[in-house]
Parts: sequence; structure tokens; C-alpha cells
Amino acid sequence: MTVLNLDAFLPYRLSLASNTVSSAIATVYQSLFGLRVPEWRLVCVLAEGKGMTQQALGVRTQMDKVTVSRAAIALAERGLVERVPNPGDQRSRVLNLTDSGRELYAVVAPKALEMERALFAGFSEAERTQLRDMLIRVEQAVSAIAPAAMDHPGGPTP
Repeated sequence: MTVLNLDAFLPYRLSLASNTVSSAIATVYQSLFGLRVPEWRLVCVLAEGKGMTQQALGVRTQMDKVTVSRAAIALAERGLVERVPNPGDQRSRVLNLTDSGRELYAVVAPKALEMERALFAGFSEAERTQLRDMLIRVEQAVSAIAPAAMDHPGGPTP
């Protein structure tokens, strides 16, 4: 019988690390800015580029459509994003940051970078670069095996 040592299982360790970091960040964003993590992700993505549909935001952030929709509604209610008709598809809307959304981003982004610096203060620049590169490789590996993994009963094991 094969034994799985959960504490040594890398997908589990990655999930724990992700959940721990996300929880800490969520607490800060909520207490300082009244933002949940999905809302902040949408603000960031929209600040980095042009307007996007909710579907495109879901792909970019790897969040499901319900989470994206709820975050978009919350941001629109706060006047941080505007939803305009999509010229390419009248059934969808394009989200853009409002001036208030851009002002919020200008305040929150430095705090996010400060938190990143604190989180990785014990890592050298080379280690941070290596970690970033390795995470990208993990994402690529998942993309390559995801369809095959889903063919197996029970799907992939986290």
C-alpha cells in the first residue's frame, strides 16, 4: 500500500502556503480598505490594463464567474468600477476603474508591495526570483496535466 505523508506532499504544502498568505492579506485589505481579496484582484487587473469583461477577468484571475460577478457588483456599488456595454458583444459589459477606483489602487498598491517585502524579507533576490520562476513552472505543469487529471475518477488530489 502506498502511503501519502500529507505534510510532505507538495500540492498540500502549496495550498497551505497560499491559504495562509491569502488570509493575512485579506485581513489587511478588509480592515484598511474594506476590500475582499477577489475585489482587490479585479482592481489590480483593471489598473494594469484596459477594461475587461467579467469573463476575461475570470480567466486572468483564475476565479470562478460567481466570485468575479460578486466582486464586480461590490466594486460597482462602491463606485470603484463602471460597467459599460461591450462593443464586441452586446450581451456582456466591460469593466473599467473609475477615478475613485484608480485613487484606491494608488493607495493600496504600495501597501501590497510593502506586505510582499515583509513576507519575503528573509529571502535573497535570487531566492525570490527562483520561487517566482518555480511557481510559473507549477502553473504551466498544471495546465499541461489538468485535462488528463480530470479524466481520472475523483479528479486531481489537492
